[in-house]
Amino acid sequence: MRWLARQPSANATPLQADLADVGRWDADDALPGRGEPLAAAERFITLFHEENPGAGALADRMRQVRGEVKAHGTYLHTPEELAFAARVAWRNSSRCIGRLYWRTLRVRDRRQVSAADQIAAECVNHLREATNGGQIRPMITVFSPDTPARPGPRILNSQLIGYAGHQPGGAVIGDAAHLEITRLARELGWRASDPPGRFDLLPLIVQSPGLPRAWFELPRDAVLEVPLGHPDMAWFRELRLRWYAVPVISDMYLEAGGIRYPAAPFNGWYMCTEIGSRDLGDEDRYNQLPEIATRMGLSTDNPRTLWKDRAVTELNVAVLHSYEMCRVKIADHHTESERFLAHIEKEQRHGRRCPADWSWIVPPTAGSTTPVFHRYYDDFGASPNFYRHAS
Repeated sequence: MRWLARQPSANATPLQADLADVGRWDADDALPGRGEPLAAAERFITLFHEENPGAGALADRMRQVRGEVKAHGTYLHTPEELAFAARVAWRNSSRCIGRLYWRTLRVRDRRQVSAADQIAAECVNHLREATNGGQIRPMITVFSPDTPARPGPRILNSQLIGYAGHQPGGAVIGDAAHLEITRLARELGWRASDPPGRFDLLPLIVQSPGLPRAWFELPRDAVLEVPLGHPDMAWFRELRLRWYAVPVISDMYLEAGGIRYPAAPFNGWYMCTEIGSRDLGDEDRYNQLPEIATRMGLSTDNPRTLWKDRAVTELNVAVLHSYEMCRVKIADHHTESERFLAHIEKEQRHGRRCPADWSWIVPPTAGSTTPVFHRYYDDFGASPNFYRHAS
């Protein structure tokens, strides 16, 4: 097994000279099954040192990582590397419009935690800290990683907070997107309200390595919910709609430098169209547009009346108004679109490309009226990143 020596050029930066000194794994000589972790580790550690010039000697860190991988098939990120990995994963998330704030992400290092009850407790702590009385903090909690010896834990919910989907007969009561996770929760012993409600909070379902799945109720005081009203339509409160304050995504894993963290719930704050246009507006979710249009006196018999357009606009007005009245941080799609273009410009000034998926960056409502609509983007894979678990 050998290292490929590299000589620095005459105008090499200190980092490039450091890299030449440490050398690079020859893929042909990599340990069986360990070539990719080493290559991925080298790319990540190099990136970390490039963007953190005060981090110390790259050569020393690379030798340490090589030794750990050789001995154990994996290596440990330092706390600084983990925080950097989580923030850059957000920076690289091509479907997120809110990346201007990636540097503000608070990282809770809980890699020592793998027991289901402790994970649930830390998730509750995450909710309380992220909610922050309505002044939402971007936050991630990282639990123990996968290793060659054993997998890490999993959180089976798509978000830490979610509403159950019940189907006692033909019609769905609650969130139709959560029929499967609700069925699983029931099989594990959870019981919803009687009768089932439209906004029954789901329990957390956690899978610890080698153990049965376990469910845990969320304490009510850890979940801030916003009842929805409208600034001009008094009847809107009769719909008895509400939504929660913090969207903590929990069914994606964090990948960085060849290491996968399968449980790493993270959040920013909501954009109004995520709730109004999608969660409450989609036909296969809460499907509230026909009811709202009818109460507005609109004809729903013909799509040419644009009743859906008018109803979804008022639903988004209600979401923004209600969150503001409850002093819960929320973004609108016009402002966030402008900020995303500012993020791209900032990344370009740093010499970085910004991956973006047009179909996710452009808001689901009034897309052509936002500045992100009128341009193309490059969507490419970049690491570190977040990836959705297979079903």
